[in-house]
Amino acid sequence: MASPSENTQSGLMAKAVKEGIFAGAIAFGMFLLYVGIETYQDIDNRLVWRTRWGLLAIFVLVAAVGRFLTVGFIKPHIDRRKLAKAKSGVLEISEDKGFFHKHFLKIALIALLLYPIGSVMLFGPQGSLKYVDNFGIQILIYVMLAWGLNIVVGLAGLLDLGYVAFYAVGAYSYALLSANFGLSFWILLPLAGILAAMWGIILGFPVLRLRGDYLAIVTLAFGEIIRLVLINWTDVTQGTFGISGIAKASVFGIWSFDVGSPNYFPRAMGLATSSAWYKIFLFYVILALCLVTAYVTIRLRRMPIGRAWEALREDEIACRSLGINTVATKLTAFATGAMFGGFAGSFFATRQGFVSPESFVFLESAVILAIVVLGGMGSLTGIAIAAVVMVGGTELLREMEFLKLIFGPDFTPELYRMLLFGLAMIIVMLFKPRGFVGSREPTAFLRERKAVSGSFTKEGHG
Repeated sequence: MASPSENTQSGLMAKAVKEGIFAGAIAFGMFLLYVGIETYQDIDNRLVWRTRWGLLAIFVLVAAVGRFLTVGFIKPHIDRRKLAKAKSGVLEISEDKGFFHKHFLKIALIALLLYPIGSVMLFGPQGSLKYVDNFGIQILIYVMLAWGLNIVVGLAGLLDLGYVAFYAVGAYSYALLSANFGLSFWILLPLAGILAAMWGIILGFPVLRLRGDYLAIVTLAFGEIIRLVLINWTDVTQGTFGISGIAKASVFGIWSFDVGSPNYFPRAMGLATSSAWYKIFLFYVILALCLVTAYVTIRLRRMPIGRAWEALREDEIACRSLGINTVATKLTAFATGAMFGGFAGSFFATRQGFVSPESFVFLESAVILAIVVLGGMGSLTGIAIAAVVMVGGTELLREMEFLKLIFGPDFTPELYRMLLFGLAMIIVMLFKPRGFVGSREPTAFLRERKAVSGSFTKEGHG
């Protein structure tokens, strides 16, 4: 006669097999049209299609096996650990922090400062270009954008789906003013932020009475309106052709990165002529902008306006009853977040040397919001980690040529980045509902904080 533990184990395995088969069937239905069938144009410009059953089978198999392992082994193991810790009285949250945990931010800052230097030493000036630009500057731009959106979404609790509009305002402000008036980067950088902040206030006024889904719809519409204006106002924005030939940033107006200039920076410093030096300079510029964003966010959060944002996020009615001016609170949140988006946009314009409406589609807003949610709303460290994982992971896909040996020579890894976004969000929401480093703790406490084990709390109840 089988023991109760054996019956329980066999029942768990039967459930895991059923769940795995069910997950495989769902994956088959979801990916049949997107992965199993591919359309392309032939040499006669006709649209034809072909099947990719092998690739579809891999996706279905991964979903089925993953669900089987999760239900049969991973989740029971996690539940046993939580139960054992709860019985022993060991808290999941410990006040004792290791050296790396205590000094994580300092170590990360030192690593960022040395990253371009290490890339040049390992790969040479020209070889480091890809690592500094694609894996350094690109990630830091999204870190800055996500930190700016974090003020609106994470601190003030205002769901903004049109944040890319402020990014576009900053980029086009820089491009137009630089092309038409010849102003330098250091003048246009704060000016672009101010103009974006003004547009943030303009957006804030119509949505003062909106919350939740209605607010999200209006902000989404605002982002689309800005994009359509950029496309159709061809006399100013050049429409879909974009604005090219945007001037490069200079070293505080003293040295230039134009090869023909007498004050060419690499020549003045005795360095070999290479475009990598300009990218390294831009890396340190965007790093400084990110540090300013983090410093301002931390300082504002400790001030009365920051506490008003947190009160607004938790309960707007209670916020009003305390005498807090919710109109000014919302407008300052929109304006501050938009300002940092404008800074990032002006930097993007000088980095690319070209701007067009295709760079400011809704997908960009979705990616930035996904980074904020995955990192943990309100957590600067978590958002930075999420940006590194998501944006850096996307860039790594471009380097994974070996995947073509598995999925076929026509496989293009970077085209599947949105699947990875979705997979990452599902995993994080399952195991870390509040993000990588989720934190919604207020900055002010009436009493001393106490550490409570996660075994006794759940999302929304503690």
